[in-house]
Amino acid sequence: MILTGKNLSRRTLLRGLGAAIALPVLDSMTPAFAGTTKAAVKAAPCRLAFVYVPNGIMMQHWKPTTPGKSFEMTRLLEPLSAYRQNMLVLTGLTQNNGRALGDGPGDHARAAASYLTAMHPKKTAGADISVGISVDQVAAKKVGNVTKFASLELACEDGSLVGNCDSGYSCAYSNSISWRGPSTPNPPEINPRAVFERLFGADANETAPQRQKRLAYDKSILDYVMEDTAKLTGNLGPTDRRKMDEYLSAVREMERRIQVAEKDNRQIAPTIEKPDGVPAEYTEHVKLMYDLLTVAFQTDMTRIATFMMAREGSTRAYREIGISDGHHPLSHHRNNPDLMEKVAQINRFHVEQFAYFINRLSTTADGDGTLLDHSVVMYGSGLADGNRHDHNDLPAVLLGKGNGTLRTGRHVQYPAETPMANLHVALLDRMGVGVDQLGDSNGELQHLSDLT
Repeated sequence: MILTGKNLSRRTLLRGLGAAIALPVLDSMTPAFAGTTKAAVKAAPCRLAFVYVPNGIMMQHWKPTTPGKSFEMTRLLEPLSAYRQNMLVLTGLTQNNGRALGDGPGDHARAAASYLTAMHPKKTAGADISVGISVDQVAAKKVGNVTKFASLELACEDGSLVGNCDSGYSCAYSNSISWRGPSTPNPPEINPRAVFERLFGADANETAPQRQKRLAYDKSILDYVMEDTAKLTGNLGPTDRRKMDEYLSAVREMERRIQVAEKDNRQIAPTIEKPDGVPAEYTEHVKLMYDLLTVAFQTDMTRIATFMMAREGSTRAYREIGISDGHHPLSHHRNNPDLMEKVAQINRFHVEQFAYFINRLSTTADGDGTLLDHSVVMYGSGLADGNRHDHNDLPAVLLGKGNGTLRTGRHVQYPAETPMANLHVALLDRMGVGVDQLGDSNGELQHLSDLT
C-alpha cells in the first residue's frame, strides 16, 4: 500500500498472497493531486466503450422518425428510457467497407471486421488476414499507458480465430471487433473467472508457487488482503469507509456468482459444454461481464473496452425469452412476420441487458459525478437489416456525457452515406487523441456537441 502523508495515492493497492485489488476513487485521494495542474485535479478520466450486437437490427423498431430533442423512444430504444437525457441516437451512418466491393458473399464477417476499423477485410480463411487497426486500439495506444490494462476485450460467446466462418472469410473477422494491427485481432475473453483473476488476482510480484497456493485455498480473494484493508479503512473518513464497504461488497458478490457458475454443471445448449466459470444462463453471463467492466472503469484499471454480446453470425438461441430458433437463421426472415417478430424480441432483449450496464455506470460515483458522466459508450451493429445485409444507416446510439463533451438527449440524422469512421474520429478527439484519418473517414462527425 502506498500512502502520501495522510492522503491516498490514486494507485493504492490492497495486497496479500498474490492478490492486488485496486481502489475506487475516494475523497481522501483528491489532495494527493495537489502537485498537479488545476485542470488535472478537476477533470476525471474519460472512458470509452463499444458494445456490439450481431446479425443486424429490425430498423423499423429502432429508428426514431423525429430528429432533435423530441425524438420518440421506439420499441427497441424504450428499455433505455430512463437514460434519455444521456443518449445520442445517430442515424445515417454507413460502413462502406463492410460491403462486398467485388468480394461476393461474406457480409457478416465484413460487418464485424469493419465496424471499428472502417477498413475492408482481405477475403481469406488462411493466416494472411488483413483489415486495419480499430478505433479502440488507436485510443489504447495513446492513453492506455496510464492504466494497468491498455484495454479490455470481452464477449459472451466463444469463437475461433482460425478457419472459415463466412463464405471464405476467416473466423477472426467474425469473432473480434478489436484489432491491434491489420493482421492482429484481440481475441475477446468470455470467461468471468479469467477476467476476475486478471483484474484482482494477478499481482505482478506473485510467483508461480504462490499462485498455486492461493488458488488451492477455498477462500475469497478479499481474505488475502484483509490486513491491508483493515489498515486502510482505519484511516478513512466515514464517507470513504462507506464507499469502500460498497465496493468490496460488490467485488465479493461478483466472486460469489463466479463460484456458483463454476459449480453449475448445466450445458449452455444441448450440444455445447459450459466452460468452468461461464454461467449457463445468458442473462447472468452478460451481467457478470458488465459488472466486471464497471469495476475496471471504477478503479481506473482501464479506460478502453469492447464487448461483443455475441459473435457475428451467431446462431445462439434465446430460450430465456422463449425463442429456441438460432439468431442468425431468424435474421434471414424473408419478410415473414413471425420470424421478424422473433428477431425484434431478441433485439429488445439485447438492449435490456445493455440498459443494465448503463444503470451500473449511472449509479457508480466517480469524482464529482458518475461513471456515466465520465464515459462514452457506443452501442450498435455492423449491419442494419440482417435479411438484406445492409451496411448503410446503421443502428448507433451513444450513452454518457463524455466529460461534458457531448450534448445528449437528441436524435441526430446525418446525410445518407456519412462514414461511421467520422464518428470514430470524433470519439477519439473526446479521448484527447487527435488523428487526421481513420479508415474511410473524410472528417470529424459534427453536431455531437450542439446545443440544439
